[in-house]
Amino acid sequence: MVFKRLFGIAKETPPCVWNAPAGQRIYAVGDIHGRRDLLDNLLSLIDADDEARGPAQTQLIFLGDLIDRGNDSRGVVERLIQLQKASGNVRLLTGNHEELLIRVYDGDKRATSLFHRVGGRETMLSYGMSEADYDAVDLSELAELIPNHVPKAHIDFLTGFDDWIEAGDYLFVHAGIRPGLAIEEQETSDLRWIRRDFTEHRGAFSHMVIHGHTITEGVDEQPNRIGIDTGAFATGKLTAIGLEGSERWFLST
Repeated sequence: MVFKRLFGIAKETPPCVWNAPAGQRIYAVGDIHGRRDLLDNLLSLIDADDEARGPAQTQLIFLGDLIDRGNDSRGVVERLIQLQKASGNVRLLTGNHEELLIRVYDGDKRATSLFHRVGGRETMLSYGMSEADYDAVDLSELAELIPNHVPKAHIDFLTGFDDWIEAGDYLFVHAGIRPGLAIEEQETSDLRWIRRDFTEHRGAFSHMVIHGHTITEGVDEQPNRIGIDTGAFATGKLTAIGLEGSERWFLST
């Protein structure tokens, strides 16, 4: 079935069964937030699950917010750089936390206060800044110091992420979409930051939307969207969704 690419108003009645592309097996991973330990654990679960299911063209999608809040943002970034180089089947989406780090790295002092409030301190400690140095610096000066600690290669990696990924009947985004707009018309700010206007929308989308960003106790499986941000940095529960054909399943640490 072919749909006009409107998200919030389906041109035709959406399917009762959503399908991944033929021959593909997709694993999408929710918000990691600096928990390298949980990432390693979940990747092991994914590897075992993938092997048990037999041959397929396997794709890994990370929904963004790799960094902040947890204690090893640097380790998460390094692990995913290695994974992408080794496998070639890894795609990543830009979360609002990646956006903040990139903005601060580029000298946006207006973003520094928010970066600090949402876990920037933990991120900078993981990149080798001492607690004393971080606590002593004026936030207005933090943007000037970050390039001394965060490798440019890491910023280049984060800058290269996608804002959305379409695969069969599924659309993958970090935060959500603005109902009623085609994907090409979506604002980057909505794809990375939207919350209630998306999560409270009850109408059909032309794709099943897989997203993170909004923390829920368990998988938030709705008729028009599936949220898989289970608050890993605080709960120890990092979640992935698996998709193949019309099947979907979940893995969690």
